[in-house]
Amino acid sequence: MNHLKFFLSIFLTTCLLSTLQRQQALAQNQLKGMHPQQQIDFVKRQLKAKKELYTSAYKALISKADSALLVEQHAVADFSIPGFYQDKDGHRKTSLALQVDGFSAYSCALAYQLSRKTKYADKAIYFLNAWASINKKYSQLDGSLVMSYSGTTLMISADLLKNYKKWKPQDVAQFKLWTKNVFREAANSIRFRNNNSGDWSRLASILADTYLDDQEDLQKNIALIKNDLFDKLAPDGHMVEEVKRQGKGIWYTYFSLAPLTASSWVIYNQTGENLFAATKNGASFKKSLDYLHYYNQHPEEWKFFKNPATGAVYTETGFWPANLLEAMNGIYSDAEYEKYLAPYRPIMYPKHDYAWTFPTLMPLRLNGYQ
Repeated sequence: MNHLKFFLSIFLTTCLLSTLQRQQALAQNQLKGMHPQQQIDFVKRQLKAKKELYTSAYKALISKADSALLVEQHAVADFSIPGFYQDKDGHRKTSLALQVDGFSAYSCALAYQLSRKTKYADKAIYFLNAWASINKKYSQLDGSLVMSYSGTTLMISADLLKNYKKWKPQDVAQFKLWTKNVFREAANSIRFRNNNSGDWSRLASILADTYLDDQEDLQKNIALIKNDLFDKLAPDGHMVEEVKRQGKGIWYTYFSLAPLTASSWVIYNQTGENLFAATKNGASFKKSLDYLHYYNQHPEEWKFFKNPATGAVYTETGFWPANLLEAMNGIYSDAEYEKYLAPYRPIMYPKHDYAWTFPTLMPLRLNGYQ
């Protein structure tokens, strides 16, 4: 009888340890980047329940993913991008290789997570493998910057697919090498800048850190963001460095706030720290978002430059700042944002820069997705 009790005790202890190990492994494999597991599971529930806003946003995603299935990769050995203000046409043309491939990979990776159809995952991996095996460096004045603000898509895609068993181990290893030696190196080379380019490079680096599980470098990026955040956000809401950009001041305000808020979202998912609630001398993300929201609709009142460029539905790069405000409405639940955004949903931002790309489909929540 005593022997039976002993073996039963050993059996139960072994089962308990096995269960704990499985739970720990599951927790370690949970997504905690731009699209945390809770968010993905929440969206799946909305789709299963046929919630209209989600179904229409999902159809828009699948349309892009299906189109991406037909796209051939454009990876280049040298991602060589001339400075925008020195060669606008050359800058735009050479940037497209990464922008097209990155958005294609992202739309497919997210489509896979929501549909579980492997054709989407396989196509996303096709783009990731192409860049990891072909691209060896970046160059010219804007190579590092464009890699940062357009290449975020590749990092998000890789994170979404890190548990996909058909991604071959040797290809995963090659992608990780590329992430460390090319992509993150490009981002980190400019992350000490105090304006929008620094903001994008820190987001790119944070996404790379998340994929690589590099907590040491992640903490360096968090420290950089917190150190100069309130040098950038003025108490009245304007962005100190970005309003200096003459007629592009409203655009650059968006172009700084998008990566800053996206970085803060990933930081929250990784650490639980909530920078969305941070304030200093009246300055805050919410104050700056309100400032952007107001002056994008009232550019005639913009005091920094006459006739500034504004974002609208048919803006060439996409409908900014609607994508940013749609994402932030999940944080702040602002009635004015809701009024502004409602006629245009579902909102998607498929070109140029990628922080808030699918904000209607993938909403933000700080207190869980119940």
